[in-house]
Amino acid sequence: MNYSFPKLIEILAGGTGLALATIVEAEGSTPQVTGASAVFSRAGLVAGTVGGGLLEARVEAVAGEALHNGKARLLTFRLDADPADMEGAICGGSARVLVDPGVGAARPVFEQALDGFRKRRPGVLATLIVPGQGDLVSVERRFLPAGDAPVRSSGDRPSAALGFAGVGPAVLDAVVKDGRARLVDNRGRMTFLEPVRPLPRLIIAGAGHVGRAVARLGSLLDWSVTVIDDRPEFANADNVPEADEVVVGDIGESVRTVEDSPDNYFVIVTRGHQKDTEALRAAIGRPAAYVGMIGSKTKIEIVHRKFLESGWATAEAWARVHAPIGVEIGSKTVEEIAVSIAAELVLVRSKRKESDRP
Repeated sequence: MNYSFPKLIEILAGGTGLALATIVEAEGSTPQVTGASAVFSRAGLVAGTVGGGLLEARVEAVAGEALHNGKARLLTFRLDADPADMEGAICGGSARVLVDPGVGAARPVFEQALDGFRKRRPGVLATLIVPGQGDLVSVERRFLPAGDAPVRSSGDRPSAALGFAGVGPAVLDAVVKDGRARLVDNRGRMTFLEPVRPLPRLIIAGAGHVGRAVARLGSLLDWSVTVIDDRPEFANADNVPEADEVVVGDIGESVRTVEDSPDNYFVIVTRGHQKDTEALRAAIGRPAAYVGMIGSKTKIEIVHRKFLESGWATAEAWARVHAPIGVEIGSKTVEEIAVSIAAELVLVRSKRKESDRP
């Protein structure tokens, strides 16, 4: 499966006996981009991809060998086979791939990166690559926080002393800001930088059947999930185990106290019209990628009229509300409703990513 970067980090943080293959540099036309990764065990591919086809097969063979001898390698694969070669790769480019069987020793680093995703702590997963004999390399990994905080190693020494030269706060911030992995070559000592940017936040008002199902899908689809309800028998980790945060309290007030962010996605699926209205009043007009409320067309029209007549929202603010919520798929069951909501969330997120590209 082509797992997302956060999911791959989760696998590396929790697994053993694994090798990580990452494209650290790509030139020309290649089946995957810089930063694409795949995790292998002795049995073969576990998750991710470096492009499939012949390239993936070659990398898998190297990963199997690396897991056997414990040696990391940095290899360049050319993808310019003759078109008459039915099994060759004819993309025309080349991919430089790091294959590291020593990721088990870096599990604490992956745990830090995973924590960064979940707890909104941006940073960079930095991999120092020191050339050895032939294509053999030594590898060291660190999670480097972005911002003004000094970058330190686990031994409380500046990371530059360990070879992470040229990776100061300005470089880290640039990687986090543009969201692109890159290879920095400093006199033969290479550092591969991968951005760890906080997951977009999904705030679900309502911990009932629909809210619980949306939380499950939101977690699978790489949102940091917050669930809010005023009923402790619903708002708890046993009822919503996929939530990263569960808030018990007045729904409107709890939604209002959520920190503003353009990466917030508000889903309003409470137990009734009054609670939905309270949650929407607290969310509408604020910086957010998405605000959606469940309800029939009749209910939505009544709420719409009430908001405008009461001065709770402008016509412009209301126009940005997704109501009725979700993509129209003829959903009837709780699970189908959750799928329609999740599909709309993914659609909005994808469009935002497209608009952010240069």
